[in-house]
Amino acid sequence: MNPPEVLSTEVVLSPDPRRVLLLPFIPSNIRLLQNMVDRALALSEEDVMKQLTLLRKDFLARHLDLEACWLRHFQMIRHMIELAPLSPDRELFMGALFSSEYALESAALFNPCMVPHPDQTRVGKGDLRFVMSLRATGEGHISSIEFRSGVIHHDGRVAIDEAPQQITVPEVKENPTYCKGVFELKLMEMGFENFCSQIIMTSLGEEFTHAQLAAVLQETVKREDCQGREVEQTIECIEWLARSNYEVHFKPVTTLSQRVIFPVSPNECKGIEDARFVKLTEENGDSCYYATYTAYNGLAILPQLIETPDFENFRVLTLNGQAAQNKGMALFPRRVAGRYMMISRQDDENLFLMASDNLHFWNDPRPLATPDFPWQFVKIGNCGSPIETEAGWLLLTHGVGPMRRYCIGAMLLDLQNPAKVIGVLKEPLLEPIGEKREGYVPNVVYSCGGLVHNGRLIIPYALSDTRSTIGTINLDHLLAALISNADSKAPSTATAEN
Repeated sequence: MNPPEVLSTEVVLSPDPRRVLLLPFIPSNIRLLQNMVDRALALSEEDVMKQLTLLRKDFLARHLDLEACWLRHFQMIRHMIELAPLSPDRELFMGALFSSEYALESAALFNPCMVPHPDQTRVGKGDLRFVMSLRATGEGHISSIEFRSGVIHHDGRVAIDEAPQQITVPEVKENPTYCKGVFELKLMEMGFENFCSQIIMTSLGEEFTHAQLAAVLQETVKREDCQGREVEQTIECIEWLARSNYEVHFKPVTTLSQRVIFPVSPNECKGIEDARFVKLTEENGDSCYYATYTAYNGLAILPQLIETPDFENFRVLTLNGQAAQNKGMALFPRRVAGRYMMISRQDDENLFLMASDNLHFWNDPRPLATPDFPWQFVKIGNCGSPIETEAGWLLLTHGVGPMRRYCIGAMLLDLQNPAKVIGVLKEPLLEPIGEKREGYVPNVVYSCGGLVHNGRLIIPYALSDTRSTIGTINLDHLLAALISNADSKAPSTATAEN
């Protein structure tokens, strides 16, 4: 049975170069930095005021909290050089001198994901408000996470809320908290379970702050029994781990579509890629939103985890375990048989299934599916978290075939034992045909997750890594097509108990 037709909507999200962030622009060469400061110091107070007047006129309407950003950037260089007390205006001018605009989506706005909005008040009967995350890419191919909100109406119409031009990055919490148990397991995994790390961890509580960790590290390096290169490497690893786990929050006055998560830690300095959000509900009814994403530092990739209850406050955490590698990890929206479940692709070719008692640690991936059809002969992966239906777990997939052509397909997994593949589509749901194939990376359609509402599967998807749109499909027709192809399901050897 052929896949049912995916109906297009009028929604098209294209890159908007007018949406710019204000980022620090600080030379790494201290001599150049000092020269810039000296030139700024040579200006009279009157000239400083004139320059600020011009800057405000030119940039005030383009940014939220413009002067607060300037002051923050000034403070970043103040500790690098010796400066006498300055007037408030001169501090602002120097902050502007070390600032730069970055058009975060000037190149692309793609790889979207949709989840139910945490606030479902004031929506029409039968309607659903949603949150959409998108990967925005700008100069230097640096990727970040943007958000949009909108409503899926009871009749299947999809409306996106208008996105203001002004955008902002969150405030990074200066003194985040950490869990000792997770720290110890990660140090063990990385081969740094030694005398030095034991002393450090013993000196900390079950939960500790960054300031407490820094104080313990300072005391540890003074000990006569904690000297040498092994100690230095252990402390470097602990500091790296602390920087990789951070917390950010947005001001409540900002709208969802004004919020941008731009790279913070060294792991992701070249990009936060392909976030797959899911609303995960625990067995006691508590729920939280999680997203797996790929951190890229220009040389290596690292899967990480985002946690947020409200899309205002976010925690970014390392994913740990031998199976926390490669791209495309996607959480199930609830536990199965008492365990967390994850779809993954450790070998950059096949789909795997993992189970864990701890959201942060993943091991022992088991094969789930292989590239069986020509349109996926290069490799297969997921297009977001599995979606629970009465017939089974609906898993959107992507397949890469000849000419590196990306298509979107689907498979159905057993509800009680997701290792059992009930059926797969022999042909793609969506293909890069016509205008869909043209873009920054041609011949690609791709999604990071859809949702089901009122008997329809809503699929947000990217067009050739450039822009994004939304399609809808009759859920019953899709499930019927999957079940009718039960005999051609991909081989599976995993079990949910593993």
